[in-house]
Amino acid sequence: MTGRGDSIKSRPMDAGALATLLSKPDCAAPDLSYAGLSAAGRHKVLLRAEQIEACPDNNALFKLLAAELTERLGAGEGDDLDVFLTRISQIPIGLRAMAAVYQLDVSLTLDDLGWHFANWHHRGYCDATLWALGELGAHDHAAIFAEAYRQVQPFWNEIGTRWTRDFEDFVEWYGDSELDRLMRPLTERMRGLQEIDNGLFGFWTSYARKHPERVCG
Repeated sequence: MTGRGDSIKSRPMDAGALATLLSKPDCAAPDLSYAGLSAAGRHKVLLRAEQIEACPDNNALFKLLAAELTERLGAGEGDDLDVFLTRISQIPIGLRAMAAVYQLDVSLTLDDLGWHFANWHHRGYCDATLWALGELGAHDHAAIFAEAYRQVQPFWNEIGTRWTRDFEDFVEWYGDSELDRLMRPLTERMRGLQEIDNGLFGFWTSYARKHPERVCG
């Protein structure tokens, strides 16, 4: 297992997985893999407060937010989540929160919460996700994620050991594990929330309209 604070490689999203994500109503998933900022953090700002105010609907606003994140952070999350956390710390707080919850939305679409903690096996990243849910006002999501994060703690080292040793070892273990049993009801509850107002991506747009100064500049 990698040491505490280190990250392990996540499963890449294949074409079928991306198609599933893009099929979600009223939004197109952004390319948010975060290749990284320049050393000085310079970028071409695409999004301005007046653009948010002029957006005719949430779908258009979502695309603006996605474009701004991609422009600032590039393509490719990378394997080092410590570097990722440093990079997002350099962007406006609202965009930082959106970046930190993006992969949770992907996990709820394609996998479950147990898989999320395996794919993104990094305490700092999970802490950032929990903070981000609160910042965006997704308090029900945050409560469920906090409970899942609490329940995964006794299994944390085993997840990392099995995943790092052999992906198939984790797959075989997780499918019939106590962790899977614990995560199932929490995943279903959070998926239920995802059916309301476009789920987590709906919080992106409502936050941007309420706090444009936190996503621009």
